[in-house]
Amino acid sequence: MIAMKRWQFWAGVVISLIFLYFALRGLGLEDLGSALAEANYWWLIPGVAVYFLGVWVRAWRWHYLLRPLKSISTRSMFPIVAIGYMGNNIYPARAGEVLRAVILRRREGIPVSASLATIIVERVFDGVVMLAFVFVNLPELARLTADSGFVGDIQSVALVGTGAFMGALLVFLVAAMFPEKAETLFTRFILPLLPSRFHDKTLGLVQRFLGGLESLRSPREALMVFLTSIVIWLLETGKYWFVMHAFPFEVSFFALMLMNGIVNLATTIPSAPGYVGTFDAPGIAVLTAYGVQKAVAAGYTLVLHVALWVPITLLGAYYLAREGIRWGDAVADVKAEGRSVEQTTIKP
Repeated sequence: MIAMKRWQFWAGVVISLIFLYFALRGLGLEDLGSALAEANYWWLIPGVAVYFLGVWVRAWRWHYLLRPLKSISTRSMFPIVAIGYMGNNIYPARAGEVLRAVILRRREGIPVSASLATIIVERVFDGVVMLAFVFVNLPELARLTADSGFVGDIQSVALVGTGAFMGALLVFLVAAMFPEKAETLFTRFILPLLPSRFHDKTLGLVQRFLGGLESLRSPREALMVFLTSIVIWLLETGKYWFVMHAFPFEVSFFALMLMNGIVNLATTIPSAPGYVGTFDAPGIAVLTAYGVQKAVAAGYTLVLHVALWVPITLLGAYYLAREGIRWGDAVADVKAEGRSVEQTTIKP
């Protein structure tokens, strides 16, 4: 795995346990078992299918963002995206994002720093869409914070998150439209703060990072990425909708959009690998706010979490094995990226 301080790992575990406590507090295990036993798991099949369709659209979006660097087919991108999901689900600190950047370099020769720029852009747009899902349902969000018992004022968190994501998006758009000025500002104000021995290496990384933002230089291109991101998250909400039919409750599609937005924003909080707890607690809170019995809400959320985790993780593991790359190779290639401004190829 990518080096991670032990205290950070255990801090994530502690946070997951805290969220699990709030998720399962006051819940009878017998009631949860009954909810799970009575579920109609055939509904998972169309749920998983629509989810994989969303992953395919993600692969298309990444292909679109990478076009200024190199034209790569969506079919070639799909296995790499699946590997990235697998890495995020198994390794801490969303290490799957680095893993897919490394594999893309191994396959296509695109520098890690440039592809990571496109991945960060993806995440910023995802965050903006998630916040949009939340704000479309502000009246229901008031019910959530008032009645569900979920810790914290989620409306305040949403406002802070909006400022953070919109600020990051603005920075990326400006840097993409004016790369020379962005590089000049970096050279003038940031680079002098670093030790001189790192100047050439850092400047090379920044130049390639700015190159990865090239797809955002046109408002039309940025709008296309945004619209694609909406489609991706609507498809993922479609999975929530299909899995809902496996359990004896029904809420609106908009309610599931709200749940999707909140749980995915919550998973940005450091946690144990697999987003244990940070996914489950807010998901159960949303459903109980809509009057769903807590045992049913917990059963649905846990099954949904497993259905989101297992299929894509298995598929990503298959593609990684077929790729013939070990995690240690990925780490070595990331280090090589920092040592040289020239493109290199990772050795299998």
